[in-house]
Amino acid sequence: MSSSSLHRQAVAQIDRGADLIGLAPQYRAILGQPKNEVIVNFPVQLDDGTWRSVRGYRIQHNNILGPFKGGMRFDEGVDLDEVKALAAWMTIKCSLVGLPLGGAKGGVAIDPSALSEDELRRVVRRFTAALGSNIGPDHDIPAPDMGTDARVMDWMMDTYANMSGPERRNSVKGVVTGKSIICGGSVGREEATGRGVLYALRHWCGEHDRVLDGLDIVVQGFGNVGRHFARLAAESGARIIAVGDHTGAIGDPSGLDVHKLGLHVDEHRGVAGFGAADVIDDLFAVEADVVAPCALENQITESVARNLRCEVVVEGANGPTTPEADAVLAGAGIDVIPDVLANAGGVIVSYFEWLQNRSARAWSADDVDERQRSMMWDAADAVSAAAAEYGASYRDAAYAVALARLADTYDRRGIFP
Repeated sequence: MSSSSLHRQAVAQIDRGADLIGLAPQYRAILGQPKNEVIVNFPVQLDDGTWRSVRGYRIQHNNILGPFKGGMRFDEGVDLDEVKALAAWMTIKCSLVGLPLGGAKGGVAIDPSALSEDELRRVVRRFTAALGSNIGPDHDIPAPDMGTDARVMDWMMDTYANMSGPERRNSVKGVVTGKSIICGGSVGREEATGRGVLYALRHWCGEHDRVLDGLDIVVQGFGNVGRHFARLAAESGARIIAVGDHTGAIGDPSGLDVHKLGLHVDEHRGVAGFGAADVIDDLFAVEADVVAPCALENQITESVARNLRCEVVVEGANGPTTPEADAVLAGAGIDVIPDVLANAGGVIVSYFEWLQNRSARAWSADDVDERQRSMMWDAADAVSAAAAEYGASYRDAAYAVALARLADTYDRRGIFP
């Protein structure tokens, strides 16, 4: 993570959107800091019998629209500033796509790949127990993020259920989303974020008289988001000409076989060494129509932005583009589909899972897909309209739309007392 403050970056983005709509100062003050910051330290016994103290976070940014909602990130670099930024972005994201949810984010400062399955399960259960009533299906609903998956969500749900009274243990499955289907998850949740990135790109194509078929795409990151986006884009006729991750970068101008690359990554835990491709020194210097950063924050810096040769950046990751890079890209005429729109598909389908848990019903894949597409499309329409109205970037327009909805709610409800 960059040494600069991600949270200050998030607040600066809020301020730019606020300037467009003349947001009242009291609402700026509220949104400038999270409502609650929960930090827990808990002991975990490792397989060798030693003990380790682990730190975890749950930042609850805003809940004026509904229960707090946001992922749980397991990474040894997780810190308070990062999670505060991610929580603020979740507030904007949920408001932008019209969800009755607020913004939160959590994390544990640990490397899950360095733990055995038993050690990871003990970390998850102790963390969930330490959070206690700070989470709940009507209060704060975690989900997967970097370093976590359906298995982790199943353990969180089970721990919370066993901490509840026996009469509630089957009614609290909605305490987390992103669970396995057998444990109450939703079809379509695993690929939801990547599918949403593709919908956002499709919308941009419609605005610019382009089609996905034949687009050349560079993808940074081949985890959950990047991998599903690459697969779905390739199935739609696009060419994935280069992919990079923490192990290196590889490419093929005629298009990579995304399925075979996925099998390689499953076996080798990275794209490096994929024999059916060339090694690339600088992923972001590859000429393409689309660049999709789907990894970590602050990956497209000012210097990287100057080397980009593409028409559009679609942000699958949270905060991948620095403010300085945004200015460079705007000057070069490169559009940016911002993270709060492009990667909102994950929280949309998380919302669907929560609804299914509350009603004890399961939706079909077609229902999930169509409803997700509709919500993504409506949000993209609103962003495009705001960009035209204000003469603003897509990012600033997205914040203007989201902040206007938040302000309207505060205007109607008032600020207690």
